[in-house]
Amino acid sequence: MTEDTLEAPQREKRDRLVLRFAGDSGDGMQLTGTRFTAASAVLGNDLATFPNFPAEIRAPAGTLPGVSSFQVQIANWDILTPGDAPDILVAMNPAALKSNVDDLPQGGMLLINSDAFIERNLEKAGYETNPLEDGSLDGYQLMTAPMEELTKLAVADTGVKGRATLRSKNFFALGLVSWMFNRPTESIIDWVNGKFGEDNVVAKANVAALKAGYNFGITTEEFSHLYDVEPAKLEPGEYTNITGNVAVAWGLIAGAHAAKLPLFYGSYPITPASSILEELARHKNFGVRTLQAEDEIAAVGVALGASFAGHLGVTGTSGPGVALKSETISLAFQVELPLVIVNVQRAGPSTGMPTKTEQADLLLAMYGRHGEAPLPIIAPATPAEAYQAGVEACRLAVTYMTPVILMSDGYIANSSEPWRLPDVDEQIEFAKEYAAVEDTPFMPYSRDAETLARPWAVPGTAGLEHRIGGLEHADLTGNVSYSPTNHELMTQLRGAKIDRIAESIKPVRVDGPEEGDLLVLGWGSTYGAIRAGTRNARRAGHSVAHAHIRHLNPFAPNLAELFARYKNVLIPELNTGQLAKLIRAKYLVDTISYAKIQGLPFKATEISQKVIEVIEANQ
Repeated sequence: MTEDTLEAPQREKRDRLVLRFAGDSGDGMQLTGTRFTAASAVLGNDLATFPNFPAEIRAPAGTLPGVSSFQVQIANWDILTPGDAPDILVAMNPAALKSNVDDLPQGGMLLINSDAFIERNLEKAGYETNPLEDGSLDGYQLMTAPMEELTKLAVADTGVKGRATLRSKNFFALGLVSWMFNRPTESIIDWVNGKFGEDNVVAKANVAALKAGYNFGITTEEFSHLYDVEPAKLEPGEYTNITGNVAVAWGLIAGAHAAKLPLFYGSYPITPASSILEELARHKNFGVRTLQAEDEIAAVGVALGASFAGHLGVTGTSGPGVALKSETISLAFQVELPLVIVNVQRAGPSTGMPTKTEQADLLLAMYGRHGEAPLPIIAPATPAEAYQAGVEACRLAVTYMTPVILMSDGYIANSSEPWRLPDVDEQIEFAKEYAAVEDTPFMPYSRDAETLARPWAVPGTAGLEHRIGGLEHADLTGNVSYSPTNHELMTQLRGAKIDRIAESIKPVRVDGPEEGDLLVLGWGSTYGAIRAGTRNARRAGHSVAHAHIRHLNPFAPNLAELFARYKNVLIPELNTGQLAKLIRAKYLVDTISYAKIQGLPFKATEISQKVIEVIEANQ
């Protein structure tokens, strides 16, 4: 059959589709998913992503622990999650199939690299027979392509030799899927050429494989179905696709600009926080200074030193790093200097599962310091919202002269979504003036009447000399004091300063009925699943509302009144119930905890099922 006689492909319009790429950790699935996502963003789809990869730098090829996946949901409406389950699964080898096929609903589409299904790879994945031949996949729409053979042919004239010819097979898969989903390839080709250089042999090979995959979709009879997902009707404006870590970095830059301070970021590489350092290092033109320290303790030490010198000091890490930084964070609290600590949480304890998400550091943030040392804690709900969280962390640190903990997590850090660029001219400024020399003696621990913040004296300024250190300070003078009554006073003043932050926090808003059977309360990355799950439950006729808190210490001032309007309060968390404990302790509310500790985010269906279960159990 010639190309001229091929039947036109069937075109199916869908309002949403969920696609998952899965393969060996060396197969480039994260890159493939990211490029497909970027092409979808160019078309104007709303989208949400979920990268999932192994902790090992290079697990044994072809084994289950080495499987890496990337899931993206594209839609023509405002979506909240990357989808509970894929509609299409792209499996590059048997291990990828075995690890992911149970998530694919019956009737879903399987797109498989048939060249990888050889005896050796089947044994590594634990298959006794070839699933492509034994009928075990009969419940799915099975499509196969010899991706390795066709990739070798496509790159034969590019200059790539040996086993390197197979490194572009992910671009073959990307080209085929781009054809199936009617995605433009121009933006992908531009990215490849910009990354490697148009004359580079790697660029030539990747582009050749991409085009080969696209053309294979056009010419083969097996792939005769096109899916169209129209652009979403989003709020007018300029958008970019952004991950949570990039959004945090940009928010810190904007926050430092609003404070009219140079930004210093001291960090030690740790998964999943490292890309914040990488992103900030790109922006020296905004006055950003970055330092990759030799360890976590040094990183927070130099950040606090920068704040002492009059800069906005920031450090970023994950849970293990917060534990190591705790002594210096306590020092920052004691001397009352601004410092932002970004904790991109991961599954613990100890090394735990470093590439998997969790929300289990909340109590560490609340109480993980010696002595009475309360700190402000804020948590973004989505990747895009991480920008504003970065700005808010800077505002609190500078305005109240205190360390602030920003709680992100692996899901927010690595996932992406469209983000509407803010109007920089509307950025609120919160610059804090340094202490000035006056006729009266300088009192380093005098306090602002509104915020209770102490003055910020830049070292080396004549007339502003003062003692600073970890020993208790005398009220006003800052001299070393062992007075019992002074220690009690200073403890109360430092605590009252944190409490006073509540006056500047906006009331928590509710999605759903203003009163009813159930309020689902969440924080952090559970937002999308809770919002979608509660809306699904309301469509089924249940009286349930959703409230999401961004300030975890202190809480927003309207929470007590909010709880009183609902019969029960359900709190889903990716931990064993840490926020539930805090809410019970402060508000004496008999909360219902819903815990998930699997290193995976909640699904919307899990939330809606739990909501219905709780409501029916209490009727």
